[in-house]
Amino acid sequence: MNDSAEHPLHETLLHDALHAHVRESGGHAAGAHLVGLADDALRVARRRQRLARAGVGVAAVAVAATAWVAVAHGATPGAHVVGPATGGGSGNTGKAAPVSILPVISSTEHACTHGSGGYTQHGSATQPAFCVHADRSRGMTGVRVASAKAEKSTVDGTWQVEVTLSPADRTRFAALTGSIAAAPVPRNEFAIVIDGRLWGTPYVASAVTGGRFEIVGANVGDLTGATAQDLALRLDPGK
Repeated sequence: MNDSAEHPLHETLLHDALHAHVRESGGHAAGAHLVGLADDALRVARRRQRLARAGVGVAAVAVAATAWVAVAHGATPGAHVVGPATGGGSGNTGKAAPVSILPVISSTEHACTHGSGGYTQHGSATQPAFCVHADRSRGMTGVRVASAKAEKSTVDGTWQVEVTLSPADRTRFAALTGSIAAAPVPRNEFAIVIDGRLWGTPYVASAVTGGRFEIVGANVGDLTGATAQDLALRLDPGK
């Protein structure tokens, strides 16, 4: 197993173990500090793997292929672009935005063409755009999260939104992530879709049992403080 897969697995196990310990011990300050360190280590490990994956994706077509997203009622599928909210105002309507968590089938190194049914993950100065396809029939759709909070990493200063699922969805999420963990890249990833847009494709190395995941955008640094706060409010208007 290479470093990009091995390290995140260790960090994920540590992350879940520390969170469970702090919950059982009443969430004392020292434990909360350790949890924060584990959270940051897990984010860094995942980002390192995404960057490594991008380099491999350029060289190997097997890392970036295409597939399909199911569309109800025979509607013509379109291409969806990763796009954090922009402009002034939070767009908070008082109603929580549902989240879809969909297993990635494949992706190709180019923006999606119209009618492909894929989600375009925009490129950056160092990473090309990808067209991501996911399996809606096997995923979790219409999920209302238990909580969402915007936070700034103490390691690299980037913004993310930490999402916590309800107990019932936590069980489903553990089953979904467990079912894809052993698959080759990119089928060990899940697509986070909100308001019809792709907000990231985290990968997993083992079942995620803690019921939490982070949204950081398609590329590191995509989210600003404003867009992270906006997204957290859209997912959890009661904050």
